Amino acid sequence: MLKRRYGKAKDADVGDSVSALLKAYQDSNVGESADNKQEFTVGEIDRVIKSLQDYFAFQEGYAKPVIQMLEYLERFFDSGRPRSEEFDLSIRSGQRGSCLSHDHATHYTFVSQSLTLWKNIMEQMYELWSLAEQDMLLQGYSLQDTGQGLNRMQRAPSVGRKMSEILHHVQRECVQMKRQSWVGLSVVHLGDRDVPNALVFIDKYTQVPRILAPLVHIIEQLPELYAKDDAITRYIDEYGGCEAAQRKILRDFFMHGFDGSGDDGGSCIDGRLTSCWNWCGKVEKKSYFPLFLLCGFSGFDG
Repeated sequence: MLKRRYGKAKDADVGDSVSALLKAYQDSNVGESADNKQEFTVGEIDRVIKSLQDYFAFQEGYAKPVIQMLEYLERFFDSGRPRSEEFDLSIRSGQRGSCLSHDHATHYTFVSQSLTLWKNIMEQMYELWSLAEQDMLLQGYSLQDTGQGLNRMQRAPSVGRKMSEILHHVQRECVQMKRQSWVGLSVVHLGDRDVPNALVFIDKYTQVPRILAPLVHIIEQLPELYAKDDAITRYIDEYGGCEAAQRKILRDFFMHGFDGSGDDGGSCIDGRLTSCWNWCGKVEKKSYFPLFLLCGFSGFDG
């Protein structure tokens, strides 16, 4: 319907080259009156629609796992005082690898805010990616040993401004709508030894769904497995039942995937993701790891 309504019937006079497409878009939006504005061809309308399809497919793969983890946090745990130990998300520095000390309510807020920030980053990843390319092409650089090999040390002002905008939006949302003060540091590492350039920044955050999507799959699969086979039902019952098994996995992830651990961990913006990487590297030693294998887990692609 869109192509019939807005597209010209013939595409032959425009062609399929990228330069012709860009020129058509530019000419249709700059310095022309409504009467003289150049029309889109059917092929161009088709490309616009497909680009929107790509965007929504990207959102399905990148933002949805973060949104689902936020829903699991709210569904399986209370923001106030925990009912018992299995609902308690409190952590203490020096215990079980934690580098932060939070009571339950503080840590619940810390995890919720971190996931909310990741959700907003995923929703605006297209723009961040474009800005990262601009910074990589336009900014000067020097090769330096950052402790993680030889890297291009390069400023990323465009990505930095956008990240500050996203962070301030999330902080305002937390204060105004959720009535929560911001927990942890607000430092965004860019152009330093931790995140030497914009490409490294993009690489870090494209790994968020690669960490969370397998976890979401496992939590979703457990009820199906529990009802499918009597032997598996008896095995999962050793963990206290299906819901208790789900809560056990989520509790450990929410506690120690956000405990400030890792080489450059902590409560800063990037340190939260470092903690998750650190947790992923230890998952095979967890008591509940056989449940991962039952659900077909083969590793984190991140």
